[in-house]
Amino acid sequence: MNRILAIASLSTLLMTGTALADTTLKLVEVITSPERTETLKGIVKTFEDANPGTKVEIISLPWNQAFEKFATMVSAGETPDVVEMPDTWLALYANNGALESLEPYLEKWEHTSGLTARALEMGRSVKDTAYMLPYGFYLRAMFYNKKLLSEAGVAEPPKTLDEFRAAAEKVSKLPGKSGYCLRGGPGGLNGWVMFGATMAGDNSFFKQDGTSTFADPGWVKGVSYVIDLYKSGLAPKDSVNWGFNEIVGGFYSGTCAFLDQDPDALISIAERMKPEDYGVAPFPKGPDGKAFPTIGYGGWSMFASSEHKDLAWNLIATLEAPEGNIAWNKRIGALPIHTAAEKDPFYAGEQFKGWFEELSDPNVVPTVMPTHLEEFAFFKDSLVITTSQKALLGEITPEDLSKQWADYLTAAQQKFLASK
Repeated sequence: MNRILAIASLSTLLMTGTALADTTLKLVEVITSPERTETLKGIVKTFEDANPGTKVEIISLPWNQAFEKFATMVSAGETPDVVEMPDTWLALYANNGALESLEPYLEKWEHTSGLTARALEMGRSVKDTAYMLPYGFYLRAMFYNKKLLSEAGVAEPPKTLDEFRAAAEKVSKLPGKSGYCLRGGPGGLNGWVMFGATMAGDNSFFKQDGTSTFADPGWVKGVSYVIDLYKSGLAPKDSVNWGFNEIVGGFYSGTCAFLDQDPDALISIAERMKPEDYGVAPFPKGPDGKAFPTIGYGGWSMFASSEHKDLAWNLIATLEAPEGNIAWNKRIGALPIHTAAEKDPFYAGEQFKGWFEELSDPNVVPTVMPTHLEEFAFFKDSLVITTSQKALLGEITPEDLSKQWADYLTAAQQKFLASK
């Protein structure tokens, strides 16, 4: 009898060992490119080597379809252990209980004290709880093609919106060239917000009663400015459908001279253009002498449904520790979350000059999107795209566009205020 029990116990142990050896964590990345994915795989391998018997399955979703595809996965119960969480999705998933609080892990993590204050602040943007840990920040600035500006007779990058318009007109007179790489498709909201707020001289999205400012005259003027750039032929005709890859490709191919983008655009641009052929300048200022470039962030979140929470945290910790995080941000072009990164020679290079000038200029105000709203993800990734394309094509007026956006966000903000 004892022999039978011993065999049974041994069998149980062997089965348990097999189960441990077969542990698989599912990680979903949503802001994808071949270069990014390869960098991610390298950091994940560090985690796998440190956790024998654990494998990480990486699922890469194309950004242009990521919101819908990921929502479909979640609704079907195919939730990951760890997900790359854009700032614009955080409120949606955190407020419905899908995400695990990272606070207990951050309390014990050796690197928490070395995080920037901004990293913790943004990670806790929902219910003052860290439902995600940002990995880096995306601040917009203006890339410019030095060769095209020289050919068009533009002496220096524009400092104001008036100068920007004038420079775009001159470049667009060159055969086959356009002034501005307009992002009329997925991810285009940032451009509309920057031009709108800069023209309005204020980046407030709401009034005290929750009414959206999008329909206010200043914002409408900014929206009209962008629409007029397109209708006047200062942006490529097909840019009405352009997303990230298209605008970046339009810039490094020399199709258009200006591109407002985050540091992550440096990945492709630096590989295809000589450093002396392009520069990065602060976003042009508006009539009030101020500019409002958007600042966003991405990070890593743990799903509450994960059956391997401690391992999932260890994976996040590997991705977010200084070695992995700084290597990741150097590859993707974001500004890191660790104060130690400020001493890294990489970020002292000429290519980051425009962003650091923005950060040091009191008249340049980094603008955070209203990601606290559960409805914001749909607004950004669906409503904005369809309505802005209609406005660019002349199917609705700038006033119609602004009113639709204002009506939607007013309802969302007033709902949010009522719930507090």
